[in-house]
Amino acid sequence: MTTAAAGTWGLGDREVSRIGYGAMRLTGNGMAGNSDGPPIDRDLAVRLLRRAVDQGVDHIDTASFYFSPLRSANELINRALSPYRDDVVIVTKVGPGRDASGEWQGMARPDQLRGQVEENLRQLGRDHLDVVNLRHGGGDGRSVAEHFGALADLREAGLIRHLGLSNVRPEHVTEARAIAPVVCVQNPYGLDWRQADENGLVDLCGELGIAFVPFFALSGRRREAAAGQEWDDRVRAVARAHAATPAQVRLAWTLHRGPHVLAIPGTADPVHLDENIAAAGLRLTPEEWEALGAPVADGR
Repeated sequence: MTTAAAGTWGLGDREVSRIGYGAMRLTGNGMAGNSDGPPIDRDLAVRLLRRAVDQGVDHIDTASFYFSPLRSANELINRALSPYRDDVVIVTKVGPGRDASGEWQGMARPDQLRGQVEENLRQLGRDHLDVVNLRHGGGDGRSVAEHFGALADLREAGLIRHLGLSNVRPEHVTEARAIAPVVCVQNPYGLDWRQADENGLVDLCGELGIAFVPFFALSGRRREAAAGQEWDDRVRAVARAHAATPAQVRLAWTLHRGPHVLAIPGTADPVHLDENIAAAGLRLTPEEWEALGAPVADGR
């Protein structure tokens, strides 16, 4: 099985499979900086990344702040995939900062974003970045204009090829597009977390031809937590009907939302990697889609 069954979508002038790979779990920690778990074996991580690319994954999501005391997602990607194939798109993000100990330093100033871009370049071993997302606070009304404008300047300077947004609201997309083209938007979204439906963000991206890239599509409100036992009876029933895993059903539901919706499931397990890629071929019936599309109680 490869990613081909999922189809493709454009990230600017780059066509990518709708099933990509999120590199955060390669470090042994999440955005909260919890590094209590053992780090992934370095050689295993390299094999996992190469296996993903061999099976058609050509869209890898990462960031320089994805690191733990012993692992850096960017440096693992560099080791595994350099020299990079022309058809593999590396998407990174800037905005929040962490010091060397992993402590979060808050949002960078606009004039600090060049340093973050250059750090991603150094770690990845690139002379330019394919796509850079501005990671925003999302929940408040702060403008993205000054930060996005700084990234637009770096795009004009040739350090960045395309720009995107992460953790934003619809008005931020409109604001950013007045400054420079936006090729993707990353926000939390999945079967259990549908704020991007409620505020119209998923549909807005579709109307504008922008890739919508959910994160936490599998874990939902558990966020960075490792996948646990499936709690939703509907998901379990659909999984049994297709001899699939609940995670595959959740990925299929996400991809079914629209042709512009991509998925970036992350895993450190080669078996789960293969299962995630195989979800490209899972087709839900209209009845299953309707059943899973019903509202879910808050707090799950």
